[in-house]
Amino acid sequence: MRSVNETGAIIRLRQLMDEDQGWGREAGRAVYQRLLAHVEDNPGVAVFKVSFGGVRRVDISFAAETVVELARRFRGSKGFSLVDIADADLVENLEAAAARKGQPLMIWQDDKPRVIGVDPSQGNRDAFMFALARPMARAAEFSQASPGMSIANASTKFKQLWEQGFLLRREATAESGGVEFVYYRIK
Repeated sequence: MRSVNETGAIIRLRQLMDEDQGWGREAGRAVYQRLLAHVEDNPGVAVFKVSFGGVRRVDISFAAETVVELARRFRGSKGFSLVDIADADLVENLEAAAARKGQPLMIWQDDKPRVIGVDPSQGNRDAFMFALARPMARAAEFSQASPGMSIANASTKFKQLWEQGFLLRREATAESGGVEFVYYRIK
């Protein structure tokens, strides 16, 4: 089975900005329209990596109106991960914006993931970590790896993570011939 675009299409945020810093809602809304056009021009892409290379800084309002709003709008159908972020202040502003909108976002740095915005619930954390450690995961696999976990319970956990924007999912044919969902990390 093919991964959901594991490598991801790269959006270079700096190329959509008028300058190397993003300030305020108005500027954020203008860049959001450019981001949205790019995503809509690539309907077959499920995962986009938003590169912050060349972006010096953004405030919370700008971040909320751009990448956080984009991730919120496409929650469940497309994923957006953030890459090339070297500045801790930039991460802090992105995290505050994502928390304000209740939207989890993944930052990937040197193949190491970090969730910002909101965390998965304590009850779903193990399922999320299981899915994060591999390109794709099935409820049956998580159930087998977790003693005492039923497939139905594992499936519920993955479904909640998908609904909340932590994972993507696609329908697949199960070995039994029925339908099952395969869950993908946003990378």
